[in-house]
Amino acid sequence: MPNIDTGNTAFMLLCSSLVMLMTPGLAFFYGGLVGRKNVLTIMMQSFVSMGWTTVLWYTFGYSLCFSGDVGGIIGNLDQAFLKGVNLMSPSPANPTIPLIVFIAYQMMFAIITPALITGAFANRVTFKAYMWFLTGWLVFVYFPFVHMVWGGGLLQKWGVLDFAGGIVVHNIAGMAALASVIFVGKRNAKDLGPHSIPLVALGTGLLWFGWYGFNAGSEFKVDSVTAVAFLNTDVAASFAAIVWMLMDWKQARKPKFLGLLTGAVAGLATITPAAGYVSPTMAVVIGCISGFVCYMAVALKNKLALDDALDVWGVHGVGGMLGIILLGVFGSLEFNPNGANGLMYGGSSFFVKQLVAVVVSSVWAFLFTYVMLWLINKFTPVRVEASAEDVGLDEALHGETAYLEAI
Repeated sequence: MPNIDTGNTAFMLLCSSLVMLMTPGLAFFYGGLVGRKNVLTIMMQSFVSMGWTTVLWYTFGYSLCFSGDVGGIIGNLDQAFLKGVNLMSPSPANPTIPLIVFIAYQMMFAIITPALITGAFANRVTFKAYMWFLTGWLVFVYFPFVHMVWGGGLLQKWGVLDFAGGIVVHNIAGMAALASVIFVGKRNAKDLGPHSIPLVALGTGLLWFGWYGFNAGSEFKVDSVTAVAFLNTDVAASFAAIVWMLMDWKQARKPKFLGLLTGAVAGLATITPAAGYVSPTMAVVIGCISGFVCYMAVALKNKLALDDALDVWGVHGVGGMLGIILLGVFGSLEFNPNGANGLMYGGSSFFVKQLVAVVVSSVWAFLFTYVMLWLINKFTPVRVEASAEDVGLDEALHGETAYLEAI
């Protein structure tokens, strides 16, 4: 038997559970933000990813991400259907953890990432098209970037760092959201806006709670870096939430609960790539910058009249992009000997690598998503009919309603 550390293994199983909880949390977060007649549709888009992404991950997804290497871009199919995985198999991230646990943990990341995108095209997309989108996006966007950044691919070999998913999760999901909004177009039926801010609060709480597993778990063992990643996660989220609330307060003359919640999620997204590579003081700075910049990104989106229904690009896309760049500025070997010094500590070359990674991932995610939606639309309609929008997608697509009187 391999030399298994029971403490590390138990911790990673807990973190896997926390990251799994984030997908239902996202469903509640998005469900509260849409109108009453579209609640179940957007929640189902998150929950169906838990099922279908798991199928893809087991059959070939894990293997494409972490088995072998083809041109530094993607893995191979040597471990398709988890071939060769047994009790003796060690994790590539930490040999004291069974490979089975590593597979489960990474699977939870794969589940939530495409679900993030659904908030952008809320109330407009057919379920069949979404299933094709979910499949194609995982295969041609998510799996390659997991391999390139975490699976021994070209970006990882070059020295690009992403502690828990600034590129791999938030930036590529946010840019895919932007492409989706541009392709699908604006909603026809007027949405009355968030029908349940308490549901949004519940979703935020579950996301925030799960994010400790998302970030601290990405150290793959229990040590001081795990602890600093945990603390940085909370610090950045808290400061970003307060900054967003204050800006909202100034703009609307009243402190908005929804602004506080949105700011927290922006802070969580932004600290994700840097959580285990920066000091708590820099996490405070990152949180403050996140609250301001993501708020302004959403304001810009509104000014441009882009119908990103739930601000996926402004919160996750800009947040992930910002986090990768700020890691290139504030990264410190003092807080993680396996990291890198950022621009602030003389690491100009590392800063450039982070910038290049942002550009490459953004362009790839945007262009592929747009082309993929165009192709899907050739054989099945991506957008629902106007009558379905009027009735609400819960009833039109699924024959169900969340409430007795959906309005």
